[in-house]
Parts: sequence; C-alpha cells; structure tokens
Amino acid sequence: MVVVHEDADGTLWLDFDDGAVQSRMLRADPSRLVLEYTRLMMGLLLLRPAPERIAMIGLGGGSLAKYCAAKLPDVDFTAVEIAPDVIALRDAFGIPPDGPRFRIVCEDGAAFVRRDGPPLDVLIVDAFVRGGQLEGLGTAAFYDYCRERLAPGGLLAVNLYIDDPAYELRLGRIRDTFDGRLVVVDVPVTENDLVFAGNDPAFPPPFAELVERLRALAPSHPIGLEQALNKIAQYSPARHAARRQRREASLSAGGVRLD
Repeated sequence: MVVVHEDADGTLWLDFDDGAVQSRMLRADPSRLVLEYTRLMMGLLLLRPAPERIAMIGLGGGSLAKYCAAKLPDVDFTAVEIAPDVIALRDAFGIPPDGPRFRIVCEDGAAFVRRDGPPLDVLIVDAFVRGGQLEGLGTAAFYDYCRERLAPGGLLAVNLYIDDPAYELRLGRIRDTFDGRLVVVDVPVTENDLVFAGNDPAFPPPFAELVERLRALAPSHPIGLEQALNKIAQYSPARHAARRQRREASLSAGGVRLD
C-alpha cells in the first residue's frame, strides 16, 4: 500500500506503509532534491555528461524525474513504473505532464529493457516495493539486457539496499556484466549504495577529467556534486569490502552503521 504523508512545513513524503521513506518533496520547491541519495545519484552527470536519452525504472514521488525535467530540459526522459497507484500520485507530487521529451509509462522494468528501443545514454534502476527490491530487477539476465540497451559510453546507475540478503549477488552480477567497470557510492546515514557501471573501456574516468566535468556542471547543478566526485574517486573494491566488513561487525555487535 502506497501512503502519502505531509508535514506541517509543507514537506510531502511517500512510503509503502512500512516507515521507509521512498520520496520526499517540498511543496514550495517540487524539483529540489531533498534526499541525499538523489543528489548523489545525479553524480551520474560526472560519469556520463550531456546525456541525450535517460530512462529510469521506478518512479516513487518522482524526485529524479522532476529534477531532470527542470534541469535537463533537452534530454529525452522516460520513467518506467509498474504500479498504477504510484503513477496516480504524479499530480500530488508535482510531476510534469507527458510531453515530447518527458513521459511516464506503466510497464514492468524488466520487460522495458528487453524490448527494442532507442539506445540509452543513462539507465537508472531505482525500484523498491514493500520489503525490499524486486528479484526480477536484479537477475544476471536483467543486467545483461540493461547493458544491451545502453548506447556506446552509456551508464547504468542502480540503487541497492545494503541489507538485502542478495546484495553481494546483485553487485557481483553488475560487476560481471560490465567486466568490472563500476564504482560504488555509499549514501551516508541510509541503507543504500549507488552502483554506477559503464560500458566504456575507459570507465571510470580519471580524477582530473572528473574535476573538469565538475567545474563545468557545478554552476547549473548546485547540488553538491563534489561529494559524489569524492566518493567516486575514493572507490576501490578493497575499500568497499572493508566497509562492508565493518558494517557487518557493527551490526553483529548491536551497533549502528559504520562508514
């Protein structure tokens, strides 16, 4: 069951009746990225600058969709959402109507990546249901189809729930599909990791190139992209494994997340 809440300060938020916030919006500024994971997710622009076509599986309250519509108006953007009751909330969350370059389609995300369609510069997978993530959006075949839908130099961006028992399996599948060309960005004080994987042999870009891209993007995207850059630059498989081990040890001891 999808539940919409509103706080006294005009903050609207969405969950699945389990207390886990899926989206948050300020009525006074609908396209503002309130949740930190959404701001870090837009670090995708550092890895795939000037995309022409973006698709996103999972709509929620449409935070990323609204941001792209407002800040990337020349981009062709498609949001794919399987649940009609979520799409029915688009007006409540200020999601723009469909137009020539912006649309929401009601479809299974796994079916979307399997069917023929124009190549995507960026494919975002940010789909959750009550209790976690859909298995159909985490299989090896699904990630293979995701890669096939990408244009040359394309980018897959996946939001993973870090306490999912299948987390390591999903991450390993992405790594295998993209021949190890990925980075993992942790989202502080949440239970999410963002995985960025590219089909360019030179992925990820060198630090100096990321810095130049940040300088070009920062004026039009003042959302803290330097934080995403730092996390992308600091990623290594060994560092990520150590962080996972610290978290597991902390949880075993009854502590809190350690990054």
